[in-house]
Amino acid sequence: MAETRPLLTDPEVLEALAHPVRLDVLQYLISNGPATASACARAVGDSPSNCSYHLRVLARTGLVTPADARDGRERPWQAMITGFEIEPNADPASAAGRGADAVRAASLALDQRRLRDYLTHRDQTTPAWRRADLYSTYVIRVTPAQLAALGRELDALIRPLIAIEGEATDGAQLVQLGLHAFPRDGWQ
Repeated sequence: MAETRPLLTDPEVLEALAHPVRLDVLQYLISNGPATASACARAVGDSPSNCSYHLRVLARTGLVTPADARDGRERPWQAMITGFEIEPNADPASAAGRGADAVRAASLALDQRRLRDYLTHRDQTTPAWRRADLYSTYVIRVTPAQLAALGRELDALIRPLIAIEGEATDGAQLVQLGLHAFPRDGWQ
């Protein structure tokens, strides 16, 4: 699938994505390709019936759609996008702005849960991956323009590595990478 990364502004779509399980399921389908609700449930640690519900919610927004089944019993789903963006400057008083903030909050909750889960089981990770994993925090002094430029540069470095179904290199594994940058009020 060619890169399809829409800017999401529809409040209904944003409301649908403002749930960590839906975000997790969508990211799983983007990275791994078509899967049934049962496979999604195993991947995200939820029940098949709950994942089935969340997949139907995502389907109503056009983010996922039923995929062709290999046999008549399976009901796989596939992502219709390879990622998405959210309007960074949406009016926080508007439905789109509240939706964008809710998606950011759900995404952060999901990222934090994944990091906690990883750190809890880090001892079960191979030594090579333990040496390579990162958890770093920096306090940098920048202007808004410099921070925006840094974000664009990091995006340009990361974008070629984004996991889209079917793309794999020997020894490669899916890796969660998150980046958060915001001003520290009161630290002048």
